[in-house]
Amino acid sequence: MKPTTYRINRFILHIGLIALGIITVFPFIWMLLSSFKPNSEIVSANPSLLPHVWTLENYLSISDKFNFFRLFGNSLFLALIITALVIYTSLLGGYVFAKYSFRGRGTLFAVVLSTMMITWAVVIIPRYTMFESAGLRGSYLSIILPAAFSGFGIFMMRQSISTIPNELLEAARIDGASESLIFHRIIVPLSANSISALAIFQFLWVWEDYLWPYLMITDQDKQVLSVGLTTFSGQYSTDYGGLFAATSISIIPVLLVYVIFQSRFVAGASSAAVKG
Repeated sequence: MKPTTYRINRFILHIGLIALGIITVFPFIWMLLSSFKPNSEIVSANPSLLPHVWTLENYLSISDKFNFFRLFGNSLFLALIITALVIYTSLLGGYVFAKYSFRGRGTLFAVVLSTMMITWAVVIIPRYTMFESAGLRGSYLSIILPAAFSGFGIFMMRQSISTIPNELLEAARIDGASESLIFHRIIVPLSANSISALAIFQFLWVWEDYLWPYLMITDQDKQVLSVGLTTFSGQYSTDYGGLFAATSISIIPVLLVYVIFQSRFVAGASSAAVKG
């Protein structure tokens, strides 16, 4: 390909990506700017992107609508706990499938992968019945236990750990390192990129989950933020300003997690596609 043609194609690609990025980000920008508008301006027949009248009332009155900060803390607690559990169990499962040979390993790994193909609608009723019978409805255990293991996480970690040389692990065993020491001092640090990628995915999935917490949590003080946001929708009207303000604040943890792990995100996501 000629240098001129290459530069033209590269320029067109960049313009296309920039346009796609603007289209993707625009709804969030519109929501953020609308959170500073009074409701009368949001529902106006002639809306504008920038507020005609800037106001902080939507943010200042969030706690008047519902216990925002309590629900925000509940969601943050569950997201952090579940993300940490999924990372650890996925590392353990990935390590076993990648570095240990035992009878039925391929079949068992296929079973793990099959869990990724089962739709949520198929298991929601049996799962609800099981936790209801166990008396766990209303407890955070009903949220944490089903999410503590991830077929996607195990697959991702297995692919990443498969790239770690077996000679490195054998050298550690010869030096007298225990399997626990090898896992925590060698496998975990060398899987940092994949851990970062999985942390972003899992935190986002837990943070935005709505239906399962809605079904399981019966105490409003223990409810999560995604469910609490429905408080702004009344029978005859919706407090759009308050809803946009609360949603804007709820995005902050997701952005922070991405900013913290983004340097390793691309490398981690790419390593999951490497065949061991």
